[in-house]
Amino acid sequence: MTTPPVPAPRIPEAVHRRRWAILGVLMLSLLIVVLDNSILNVAIKTISTPAPTGLGATQSELEWAINAYTLVFAGLLFTAGLIGDRVGRKKVLLGGLVVFGVGSALAAESGSPGQLIAYRALMALGAAFVMPATLAVLMNVFEREEQPKAIGIWAGGVGLAIAIGPITGGVLLDHFWWGSVFLINVPIVLLALALMIWLVPDSRDPRPGRLDPIGVVLSVVGLVLLVYGIIKGGELADFRDAQVLSTIAAGLVVLTAFVVFEKRSDHPSLDVTYFKNKVFSAAMAAIALVFFALMGVTFFAVFYTQSVRGYSPLQSGLLMLPLAAAQMIFAPRARLIVDRFGNKVTTGVGLLLLAGMLAAFAGFEADTPIWVLEVVFFLMGAGMAHVMTPTSVVIMQSLPREKAGSASALSNTFRQVGGALGIAVLGSVLSTAYRNGIEGKLGHLPAGLRETAGESIEATLGVAAKLGPQGRALVTPANDAFLHAMHVTALCGTVVAILGALVAFVFLPGKPPARQEGEEEQELVAAAE
Repeated sequence: MTTPPVPAPRIPEAVHRRRWAILGVLMLSLLIVVLDNSILNVAIKTISTPAPTGLGATQSELEWAINAYTLVFAGLLFTAGLIGDRVGRKKVLLGGLVVFGVGSALAAESGSPGQLIAYRALMALGAAFVMPATLAVLMNVFEREEQPKAIGIWAGGVGLAIAIGPITGGVLLDHFWWGSVFLINVPIVLLALALMIWLVPDSRDPRPGRLDPIGVVLSVVGLVLLVYGIIKGGELADFRDAQVLSTIAAGLVVLTAFVVFEKRSDHPSLDVTYFKNKVFSAAMAAIALVFFALMGVTFFAVFYTQSVRGYSPLQSGLLMLPLAAAQMIFAPRARLIVDRFGNKVTTGVGLLLLAGMLAAFAGFEADTPIWVLEVVFFLMGAGMAHVMTPTSVVIMQSLPREKAGSASALSNTFRQVGGALGIAVLGSVLSTAYRNGIEGKLGHLPAGLRETAGESIEATLGVAAKLGPQGRALVTPANDAFLHAMHVTALCGTVVAILGALVAFVFLPGKPPARQEGEEEQELVAAAE
């Protein structure tokens, strides 16, 4: 039996030698993009506090401070990936980092919730060009057999950012004003720029497609309308309101038009033919659903630990450490589980574990032992790690290397859209359930205060503080109403995670048989037929 020839390396030797250093620089760039949201999760309670401590942001303004970033990010990822493939991923990375750094400095000096939302959108413009380029560069500096390991480490970087973000945010909020959580990005950006200029090679698609401005506009408008309608429904505690229904319907119509336009375009920003591959589509759905559940839970977990349990921002950040630690531990090793059990079992069980931990939140009370929360966070992180790594590998290896920017953009778009909808939908469920639970306890307040106090637990506690001794009677009802709202929201997240698990078990591939090198690519192509 003749020994098959060893395939020639596709990576230049000079690049191959420094591939792990390049991965480190890419993770630093990834760090600031992810860290920004994880820092903000700890700071949202402080930002909701009236001036001079915070900005006095309402629950809907807090959701928009998060979603303005996510929506611009998600809406522009298609185009950012195409531009990176066309003009060079290194150039796009450098430009995105500069815009992100400028937006961070401006956000730190925001004088109102409106300004914060606008500057967060500017930060997202930069981040949209950073995130897909990091994964695209990774695919072009590692040989195929090393890509799962590199992607696992890359995914573990998300866990690192989740760990560093809340702790860093807590330390900053203990010693400085709330804007410091954004200003901290600036020195990280400067370091990343210097290292990137020195180490990272440029790469591009030799046959790039044309840009698609109409598709970009349709995707951004559709997403904004859809999420705005969902947030408005939570704010009004009425999803049957004509304005809410019409806005959601308009968003769905525009997104449908986007899909139709992309299907007929000869230069689409989203190539819908990718989704003929059932494995690719299932991996996209799984990654979107896991972030839908996670971002919604992270949003209410901060209020649970700080408002109900009374922990400081730093303590709240430290409480999330097990979630991040589990991702850092398991994400780089998830590929070994995939090798043994296949993508179907690894991803499906990971989503079921996440679902179980979300369901555990439905049993949390004001006096639940804090170690239980820590165990739940750790197991959530473990579940996520066994979803993110295998799905990212499947997505990135489903498309040719020269389309790495497009594949990365699609993966990150579904992740961000899932997260945005998670915050919008589960945030609206939380807001609606809380308002319905507290309204009956606010009857003795003047009409104006009653409306304000019903918006969120922070708003209720803020009104209670202003009323002095008379307001103390509101604290226990506020906690009770929030706990009930959290239980309802956690169960909604559980259902979403279970749906993700079903998708994984039905559509993702099982354990592959032993095969010769190169057959994996043929298998993925065959799955599309």
